[in-house]
Amino acid sequence: MERRLFMSLLGASAALAGTAAAVAPAKAQGKSFRIALVPGLTTDAFYITMRRGAEAACKAVGAELVFQGAPEFNAVLQVPVLDAVIARKPDALLVAPTDKTQLIEPLRKAVDAGVPVFTVDTFIGTGVYQAGEGNADFPLSYIASDNILGGRLAARALAKSIGGKGKVYVSNVKPGISTTDQREEGFKEEIKAHSGIEVLETQFNDDDANKAASQLQAVLARNPDLAGVFGANLFSALGAANGVKQAGKAGAVKVAAFDAPQSIVEDLKNGTVDIAIAQHPAEIGWFGVISAFAHLTEQSVPAAIGTGFTVMDKANIDDPKVARFLYTG
Repeated sequence: MERRLFMSLLGASAALAGTAAAVAPAKAQGKSFRIALVPGLTTDAFYITMRRGAEAACKAVGAELVFQGAPEFNAVLQVPVLDAVIARKPDALLVAPTDKTQLIEPLRKAVDAGVPVFTVDTFIGTGVYQAGEGNADFPLSYIASDNILGGRLAARALAKSIGGKGKVYVSNVKPGISTTDQREEGFKEEIKAHSGIEVLETQFNDDDANKAASQLQAVLARNPDLAGVFGANLFSALGAANGVKQAGKAGAVKVAAFDAPQSIVEDLKNGTVDIAIAQHPAEIGWFGVISAFAHLTEQSVPAAIGTGFTVMDKANIDDPKVARFLYTG
């Protein structure tokens, strides 16, 4: 495939974002590639939307998508799925690693088997690939949102909504997940610019919305003057929002959410959630497939590809140009 066609396919992602739009099929010199996508979990609207983007890209280039994952975001469950996928010898592997350390060796097995690896959404090691440093730079590219920036955007929005003063905390999944670690890092760095805000201890919920809701109520019991919370991923944010509602503090305790499922709309409109940072998972899936296809057709690919954000709030959520970035299950 000529480079200009590759670039045109990349450019088409702007039209793709939030939809399953496709472009005219492009065959790889008569060969149809099989590209595997292993998500963090299969039941999350974020990864379902990513799958749609990947499917659209596969249709565009005449490839086949193999989608297989675990029902929970858990490294112990993801490794056997990876082993099974690698055994099928796909032409390329797109994967959202559920732990930046524990998934290094399982993914090395893919490379040893001759399967090129691309990480999407999350990364292994430091996320810096093809630099000849460390033991985890072997993936060819990392395709994802800038999670540190996303955390900063959430901090700015939350600080504004609480008037630049009060107590806040981060509701997170668990240490060792590249994306949520970075979102918390960006949030805490940005919040330092607001001297009137005190950041309480992070609460880790193991990606369980019910646990996140219970933690919100426990933090509120210890700190009745709690002003806000940052939910660092989908289930953290939904759990925090539910905890606020259950405590009868909707609107009083502000919630900044990272990720934007359809269910966030009602919470934005009624004031339970003040702001939502929506990633563009369809673009991540699209760029992942196109990058894999480029490599398989002997073109170079960037070691990192960043995708964007859309900031959602009560004022803009009914705008179709904003609402199209909601994750659909």
